[in-house]
Amino acid sequence: MVLAGDYNVVPTDADIYPTTSYDNDALVQPESRATFRRLLDQGWLDAIRAQHPTRRIYTYWDYMRKRWERDAGLRIDHLLLNPPLAARLVDANVDKAVRGKPAASDHAPAWIELSAGTKPKPASSRKRPRLNQVPRA
Repeated sequence: MVLAGDYNVVPTDADIYPTTSYDNDALVQPESRATFRRLLDQGWLDAIRAQHPTRRIYTYWDYMRKRWERDAGLRIDHLLLNPPLAARLVDANVDKAVRGKPAASDHAPAWIELSAGTKPKPASSRKRPRLNQVPRA
């Protein structure tokens, strides 16, 4: 399972350009960061951070104050993987160049690549007891 989306949380100071302009914003508050951390502590893997543990990598650049041109970004879009998918993670990144195109979104696409794995059997082929069937002891 993948939990993907714009979380509006900057998990750490490494996920935002050096600034004080967001200090009072919910994106960087200890409560927001702690909630995100609790997700990771449940066993979810932050795919982009796992692939780029020390790199400043952003998914969002505000249109104001030439933030795109200055590479003054934030990482607020996240791809969290459950343990079975985390084991299959090959790569994860952000297509930053897309953000620089005319009339682009202020977010750049984030993506993951997974290795091929065994697919679970479809639910219809799994053996399930019939509703009127009593399980054997």
